[in-house]
Amino acid sequence: MKRNGEAGLSRRLPGKRSAAIAALAAASVLFSQAALADEGGVSLWLPGFFGSLAAAPQQPGWSLTSIYYHTTVSAGSDVAKAREITIGQIPVNLNANLSASLIARADLALALPTYTFATPVFGGQLTVGALGIYGRESTSLAGTVTGALTTPLGTVPFSRFDSISDAVTGFGDVYPLASLRWNNGVHNYMTYVFGDVPVGAYDSTRLSNIGIGHAGIDAGAGYTYLNPQTGHEFSGVLGFTYNFTNQSTQYQNGVDMHFDWGASQFLTKQIQVGVVGYVYRELGCDTGAGDRVGCFQSLVVGAGPQVGFIIPLTTEVQGYLNLKSYWEFANQNRPDGWNAWVTFVISPAEQTPSTAPRRMINR
Repeated sequence: MKRNGEAGLSRRLPGKRSAAIAALAAASVLFSQAALADEGGVSLWLPGFFGSLAAAPQQPGWSLTSIYYHTTVSAGSDVAKAREITIGQIPVNLNANLSASLIARADLALALPTYTFATPVFGGQLTVGALGIYGRESTSLAGTVTGALTTPLGTVPFSRFDSISDAVTGFGDVYPLASLRWNNGVHNYMTYVFGDVPVGAYDSTRLSNIGIGHAGIDAGAGYTYLNPQTGHEFSGVLGFTYNFTNQSTQYQNGVDMHFDWGASQFLTKQIQVGVVGYVYRELGCDTGAGDRVGCFQSLVVGAGPQVGFIIPLTTEVQGYLNLKSYWEFANQNRPDGWNAWVTFVISPAEQTPSTAPRRMINR
């Protein structure tokens, strides 16, 4: 049950995902291959998908989250070699060393329609939805491949310079999701499940892909502290990803762990500022007949600023605009760089009796 003036604050924060797209980051988006990790450095989960207000309650009814996501990343020889193997540029009989670099950029548009039920489920608030992606990614790789080529006549020294680049524009995978939220005063809890239906633009012989080429499922739990009297907010979501085998490459990513967090302060009834961050780590080793790089566990950490604005639209609908960005570091077997999110949520506004004035955020 909600206590005191909490409903006025929590319900004024549309979507309660804080750019949480959704997205699975989604984008990787849930995820485009610019967010490299796991096989060739590419993960299902998009770090930063959840943020501030992740577990805060939502208003019953339909909501629409729209996100523009940009990322620019680069990587060294470890990821470049893995990508060349994936696209078939390094033969199985070549014991290769690679001195190369990889650069990827992506601009993605994500749409997440959701419906929140008014009737409690297991005492909590059930929300269901599906995330769709459309965008463009470009990738370039340049470097020198050296090694020994095994032939029937013996071992032959091998050396070549590679310069490979491509781009793709199209739709990404579809990501169905469901969540349950519970509220107890300033404490909010949630659990979620998130899947990947691999129908997006994907070609295992291409560097750039919007889809990831295999199915997967992600599940986790989160917490939000939201105090309407002080305006303080903190959220954290811990999740784990199980990846199915990529049938095109016979490669299976290990189990991934991710922790997204956000902290913010409401300066006024409609302005929020704070910081966001994430830790992404692959716990299990990559496997499969197509795995020629070994365990290849990925790691990356990111952090940056955020700002949010609550925008009353009509007496029945409100908007929420959130801008955030991350700078990445401590990467391992995965590119690092920066990414930016612009999220706009349209959701039902809190309804009050027609004879009473419309309630805004209580400070």
